[in-house]
Amino acid sequence: MAAASDRVEVGAPWGPARLEPPSTRFHRVHGANIRVDPSGTRATRVESFAHGVCFSHEPLAPGQVFLVEIEEKELGWCGHLRLGLTALDPSSLATVPEFSLPDLVNLGHTWVFAITRHHNRVPREGQHEAEVVVPSRPPALLEEPYLCIEQFRIPRDRLVGRSQPGLYSHLLDQLYELNVLPPTARRSRLGVLFCPHQDGTADMHIVINGEDMGPSARGLPAAQPLYAVVDVFASTKSVRLVQLEYGLLSLQTLCRLVIQRSVVHRLAIDGLHLPKGLKDFCKYE
Repeated sequence: MAAASDRVEVGAPWGPARLEPPSTRFHRVHGANIRVDPSGTRATRVESFAHGVCFSHEPLAPGQVFLVEIEEKELGWCGHLRLGLTALDPSSLATVPEFSLPDLVNLGHTWVFAITRHHNRVPREGQHEAEVVVPSRPPALLEEPYLCIEQFRIPRDRLVGRSQPGLYSHLLDQLYELNVLPPTARRSRLGVLFCPHQDGTADMHIVINGEDMGPSARGLPAAQPLYAVVDVFASTKSVRLVQLEYGLLSLQTLCRLVIQRSVVHRLAIDGLHLPKGLKDFCKYE
């Protein structure tokens, strides 16, 4: 574990003057069937099963996770959310393609994948496919609160989906934390980021409920602006952006983790002698 800590960076991509990247929002350019709320953090497909392609408002910084939570599902369609990166500036698109796969990808400089549990893990040049390390089941948040992806270390707390407060929250939350639910289940959290290398290329990683699925694409142009792509496709109807903490966990977050582990379920938080703001943070965030 010490070796991993020695090589990871905390906040380094954003420089000493800015330890946090900007908040993530959806771009004003999106598919014809998408409606983005006034805050720019929720995207809902209002018709059909397609024309649901969305982009990040700004290019991502190295190591910055563009994280979405699945809010609504729609029965009757086959297929799920798609996620990736593009070097295309959304503002330069004459029209947003109907599908991310294959339409947007066919425009070039775009890497998008349908979300599945067993993502394609691309071996490095000269590495045999059997030598690719498959991530193990993620440990408990209090045991290992950080997710290490190449040179970056990211707090796992908000990477993991959470159930609505209820009598069975303590059981459902464990399923999200252990990442045993279907990856596109309601309230699952899915993220994409890129990790640059000294040769000017970058690896793209997809994260499902706090678990790194490994590099799903290599050789991305790290020097070019890279925008996140989210295709609210088929059975996925609505997603919302989740803002992350980078660097050290806040005292508020650490308190929440301890409180959540000290009660049987989140409904019991109401009976604690704590400020209402902290109770709500522990129950809903």
